[in-house]
Amino acid sequence: MLNLGPIAFAAPWLLLGLVALPLLYWLLKVTPPNPRTISFPAIRLLADLVHREETPNRTPLWILILRMVLAALVILALSRPLLNPAATLPGGGPLLLVVDNGWAAARDWPARLSAMDNLIDQADRQGRTVTLLATAPSPNGDDPALAGPMPANAAKRVAQTMAPHPWPVDRAAALQTLRQAFKPQGSPYIVWLSDGVVTASPAGIADPAAADLVTHLRRLGALEVRGDGQERPALLIRQPVLDGASLRVPIERSETSLPLPITLRAQGADGRLLGAATATLPTGESRVEVPLDLPTELRNELASLRLEGQDTAGAVLLTDERWRRRPVGLVSGRAAGEQPLLSDLYYLERALSPYAELRKGEIGELLDRTLSVLILADVGSLTEVEIARLQSWIEGGGVLLRFAGPRLAQNADALVPVPLRAGGRALGGALSWDNPAGLSPFADDSPFHGLTVPADVTVKRQVLAEPGIDLASRTWARLADGTPLVTAERRGRGALVLVHTSAGPDWSNLALSGLYVDMLRRVVALSAGVEGGEAAGMLAPRAILDGFGRLADPAGTTFPLAATDLGGPISPRHPPGYYGPAESPRALNLSPAIPAMTTPDALLAGVPKGLYAAGGETELKPTLLTMALILGLIDLLIALSLRGLLPRLPGLGRGAAAGLALLLAGGLAMGDARADDARAIEATAQNWLAYVRTGDGAVDGVSKAGLEGLGRVLADRTAVEVAGAMPVDLDNDELSFFPLIYWPVTEGQTNLSDAARNRLNAYMRQGGMVLIDTRTPSAAGDGPGGPGLEALLRGLDIPPLAPVGPEHVLTKAFYLLGEFPGRYAGGELWAEAREDNASNDGVSAVLIGSNDWAAAWAMDERGRPLYPVVPGPERQREIAYRVGINMVMYALTGNYKADQVHVPAILERLGQ
Repeated sequence: MLNLGPIAFAAPWLLLGLVALPLLYWLLKVTPPNPRTISFPAIRLLADLVHREETPNRTPLWILILRMVLAALVILALSRPLLNPAATLPGGGPLLLVVDNGWAAARDWPARLSAMDNLIDQADRQGRTVTLLATAPSPNGDDPALAGPMPANAAKRVAQTMAPHPWPVDRAAALQTLRQAFKPQGSPYIVWLSDGVVTASPAGIADPAAADLVTHLRRLGALEVRGDGQERPALLIRQPVLDGASLRVPIERSETSLPLPITLRAQGADGRLLGAATATLPTGESRVEVPLDLPTELRNELASLRLEGQDTAGAVLLTDERWRRRPVGLVSGRAAGEQPLLSDLYYLERALSPYAELRKGEIGELLDRTLSVLILADVGSLTEVEIARLQSWIEGGGVLLRFAGPRLAQNADALVPVPLRAGGRALGGALSWDNPAGLSPFADDSPFHGLTVPADVTVKRQVLAEPGIDLASRTWARLADGTPLVTAERRGRGALVLVHTSAGPDWSNLALSGLYVDMLRRVVALSAGVEGGEAAGMLAPRAILDGFGRLADPAGTTFPLAATDLGGPISPRHPPGYYGPAESPRALNLSPAIPAMTTPDALLAGVPKGLYAAGGETELKPTLLTMALILGLIDLLIALSLRGLLPRLPGLGRGAAAGLALLLAGGLAMGDARADDARAIEATAQNWLAYVRTGDGAVDGVSKAGLEGLGRVLADRTAVEVAGAMPVDLDNDELSFFPLIYWPVTEGQTNLSDAARNRLNAYMRQGGMVLIDTRTPSAAGDGPGGPGLEALLRGLDIPPLAPVGPEHVLTKAFYLLGEFPGRYAGGELWAEAREDNASNDGVSAVLIGSNDWAAAWAMDERGRPLYPVVPGPERQREIAYRVGINMVMYALTGNYKADQVHVPAILERLGQ
């Protein structure tokens, strides 16, 4: 290899071909000998004829130069020039590439392929063989195997077929393969393409298999490690935890040196985004819990949690019926066969049946099945066996909800969140001075926070809690006089909840209200989903995650999974994905099979490290051959033209400069055409608001910020979606793409050119609307702009104008408006005097005002106003936004609002 600073030649001996260029030049100049001259008097008769075609007696110099450059480009390309060449690989033996292709390697996999290509190219230039070792088991379940040694071309083909797998690497098996099969000739150079992840024990000790592999590689030869760096650690979603009505999703990473922002997305089975949450992993922290608040309806549609920007199987967590099914058991303390309207279970069933799976029976038989919530309606004292089973069930994650009643009031047991007084409290009875009590608003820390308390919900009887120091912290709902109505206590992973009134309407009309349904749904949402006792036996694979975290059909090497093995190890036979019947598949995720993560840095002391994304060498051969091909085609066209086989190009024989000038001019014209086409495509693909480019940077900036701010308000309040604000040049740009053009008038603005005048007239005739803003405070009664504006608009087809009155469509296009303020208030808005312009759907082609609307609409990236409104207050800015919305709706929808005004008259004429 020949190195010349930043450029090197892999085949420098081919540069000797440049020495032959003078010989090539001499050969190209060789022409046939001149013909012998013989005098013949009659030939003078042809002397005055016009020569229509001439043949040069030698090759023109510019063609010689063109062909010499072409030959030089071919010679340089064949010598394989390299820009920023990499250093020569150490050692004299083969190149060994140890490639991590497990789940963590999927992030930025193309960068890993590029790194392998560059290393194999280096080995090829040095005539060294290549051996590849992938550390993850193959899809058929075989241990990692060596590929090679083989030539570089074969190694490239093998490398391109490699792909990440959704299971972990097996470095112990890879080490065993190396010891048995790798017998190099000479000193090999080894590059470990690491995924940056080493599993660790709870004490932080790295996997011994990784340490043994590094030790063995260092003994074999010179070792280099490539990785993603601190900016791109591997991320893993751990099993979420239910916290009230929200999910807390733990996220772990392998590298903790830098703060890392993350975005968690909740998606449905159809890929629809259900919700998102963001968090930041601070420096030194490997774990963060991201709260994800989803309504119950959306959580029941949840199919997967995904980390944005991390295309790995570890950055995806699949959900199944365990996150959606909420079996609820119902037990009543009353005798069976009572009238439905007198039964507590009747009201519970009506409230919960649309949202949960209800089961009725005795406590023992209900607990024998999987259950999320158990509701005891006026069940008095429980047996010691039942209390023990219920306590164990609650600590395992169940939610026990008890309702009071006569039996509980007289026979309360120990399974309540707070001690109770014997008997009950009656309100509104003959012997009571108190009226039935209403409910207080729910506190901020209550699971019922946010629910509206109807004024007509009252309680006339309840059981009372004994006062205690922890009573306030265990109270979720209170009556208006402060008496606890709902108390609760967390026990283990579950909760024990007591409603101090009845489940039916005996003691309260709560059961007859919508609040009753909402409160029950909040309590049920506190529980964990269940797996369902129906899942048993072998579960066939349904859909499998590939190495990039995408669901795909299972391969032939994927085997059925025993229901008892869910949550077990991940392997090629059992990759992460869905298993079981199509109507209720079970999710097998990667994260439970991955212990704590760390980086291999502690194992790599003294080992050179590099990055996948680091700038590498660039081979110039393809570029040079492309240039040579282009010059060859040009030379061919010139040769055909000179031989008369193509129409002769004017001035072709005068030199290369003219030809190159023509080519350059054509390229510039094509570039301008492409730019115009790109602008047209961009303007028509989405809705844009436009503003006239005035040449004043400050004014144009206000116009852009104002229209973009108006676009954000439109998106928030209407169905109109605006992509942004686009400047237009009235002299050159096509205007028909925009429904509304905002034109701020500046001092010293020159009169319109003929081209601009023609474009504006055509735009207004075709249905466009121009909003002209003089941006100067004015009082009602002033004319539209004055003499200066009249001179500026001279030549435009502007119809007679009149101030917008209270019956104009602009006052009711979306909001009902009585004025049109912007940054300034008080000025009038002028529009066409007639609203029956059928050619433009009743829309005025011109609106003229002076209130500086763009400055009132302008906001920064955070939605904060950029300019104050005069005279204020901020209510004026809100009205200005409404003015802008009405203008856009007026431009887009025409005069349909005015048509609605005529509906009564039309009905009257029809006799209705």
